[in-house]
Formats: sequence, structure tokens, C-alpha cells
Amino acid sequence: MSATVITNAFATSSASPSVTPPSSAVPGPRTRLRITRRGRRVLGAVAALGVAGVVAASVLLGPGAVATGQAADVSFVQVTVEGGETLWQVASEIAPTKDPRDVVSDIVRLNNLPSAEVAAGQTLAVPEKYAH
Repeated sequence: MSATVITNAFATSSASPSVTPPSSAVPGPRTRLRITRRGRRVLGAVAALGVAGVVAASVLLGPGAVATGQAADVSFVQVTVEGGETLWQVASEIAPTKDPRDVVSDIVRLNNLPSAEVAAGQTLAVPEKYAH
């Protein structure tokens, strides 16, 4: 009677010492994954869409402005526009040391004006920080 010994998942018989492992257990050559030019473009597009989605989600779902019940403490003085005077001239008169562009912008915003055009006799609110 012959004995069969099993080691390393290969059966060897004491009667025949030259037993080779089955051909399915022999590892074949490893193949590399090759991506075509179109495949690289698709992968790039998928990655770009993923990044764009994360950016969009962070913008849309990010922290927003928090409204409080406190009103801003803005104090202002009233200025009446003279005939033929422009808003730039008003800004230069009330704040000669400041940049007139900033003063005009603040006056337009405070008075909710559609443009920088003013009419003679028009009363404007001017931030007190510019009043001399």
C-alpha cells in the first residue's frame, strides 16, 4: 500500500516522487492595466465633475450670513444738493481728505440711489464719519 502525503496543497505520492503541480496553479504572466487616451479623458472628466460637485456643495451648503435682531448703528447728517452740483463735488466738499470714490459709493448705497446722478434741491443722507 502506498501512502499519500499532502503538503502545500499539492498531492505527492511516496510511490512517485516527481509529481508536478496542476497547470492551473502556475501563475501566468501579469498583465498591466492600460488605459487609452479616451479612457484617460473619461477618468479626468469624472474626477473634474467630482471636484466641481464638492465645490458646489460647499458653496451652497456652507455657513450663511446670520441675521441678528440688532440694527446697525449708522448715524448720518442731511446735505442738500445745490444747483449744478454733482455727487462727486458733494463728496469732495464733505470729505476733502477721503477718496471721493469711496464717499460717493457710501452715499449712493446709504440713499439707495439707482446711479450717481443727483438733482438740485435733493436731500442726501451722508454718513457722519464724512461730515466735517
